[in-house]
Amino acid sequence: MKVCDVMTHEVEFVNPQNTLQEAAEKMRALDVGPLPVCDAGKIVGMITDRDITVRSTAAGTDPATAKVSEAMTRDLVFCYEDQDVREAAKMMKDKQIRRLVVLDRNKKLVGIVSLGDLAVETGDEHLAGATLEEVSTPVH
Repeated sequence: MKVCDVMTHEVEFVNPQNTLQEAAEKMRALDVGPLPVCDAGKIVGMITDRDITVRSTAAGTDPATAKVSEAMTRDLVFCYEDQDVREAAKMMKDKQIRRLVVLDRNKKLVGIVSLGDLAVETGDEHLAGATLEEVSTPVH
């Protein structure tokens, strides 16, 4: 089964020049924790609710003026839409992440795949369980 068969297709994103407050408002409206960051149609990072809280707010940064680019994760882990879901699951295990940005071969954002997608859409309980176990294991 391919990643494109199980991923979430309609992906909202923010711009690196948006404020952290704007990103947080979008997260609240969409009821999501992560948002891809795109600039001129190209993905440049990921911002999460945790990035906003831990990297920015805890440091005393004003979310009304601080930019997404100041708190986002730039080292993006991604997979391609035509990859096998087992490859995506392995990436999640190896990097201990719960979501992967999905790109087409032109590196355009086309979706997001989550542990939940793997569990529900593939019907492979072993794949989802093993991935969750590895993702949840603390790194030493």
